[in-house]
Amino acid sequence: MSADPSSRLAGETPSNSAGSAERGVASRPPRGPGTSAVEVRRSTRRSRTVSAYREGDRTIVLIPARMSEAEERRWVSVMLDKLAAQESKRVLGDTELTERAERLSDQFFAGRARPASVRWVTNQNTRWGSCTPAEGSIRLSHRLQGMPEYVVDYVLVHELAHLLVPGHGPRFWRLLEAYPRTERARGYLEGVVAAERLPHLPLVPGE
Repeated sequence: MSADPSSRLAGETPSNSAGSAERGVASRPPRGPGTSAVEVRRSTRRSRTVSAYREGDRTIVLIPARMSEAEERRWVSVMLDKLAAQESKRVLGDTELTERAERLSDQFFAGRARPASVRWVTNQNTRWGSCTPAEGSIRLSHRLQGMPEYVVDYVLVHELAHLLVPGHGPRFWRLLEAYPRTERARGYLEGVVAAERLPHLPLVPGE
């Protein structure tokens, strides 16, 4: 089954065993709170390999048709971890960042938020992002580089919303409800800030 050319593909991983009878072509494990939808597609043409890629707000996992349910759950977890690891290493350039912001605007704000520029900056150590609505400019802190893509997307969506609503009133937060990973991303960023505030213990020789 071919992937969308714009999708991020986790390399095919060989599975070691197969289950019993062949079942349906596609199944959808339950969604957890704050997670994107995961769609499992079973293929009779696959006998040993498992692969995964992103398709919009969904993650597609391709597995052999005869794989057991227990193996399916295990491989879904493995491939989600692989994708997250790949995404955390990838750093978008300013041009890609602008294109990503435009796609997010189309997806969540019907294209109404159109930034004139989106770029990384190194002088924002107390804020994750900033926006100047009058100029249409969005700046993201370089500290976001290497974080999961859904976190970077949240900050982009947050700043895009400021192009429509400058302040942080109820209307602004209603706009952010369109992004399904808002709470998860905010929790991640809050965890980063909390970790930075922890006291750093001195290194013990030999450890």
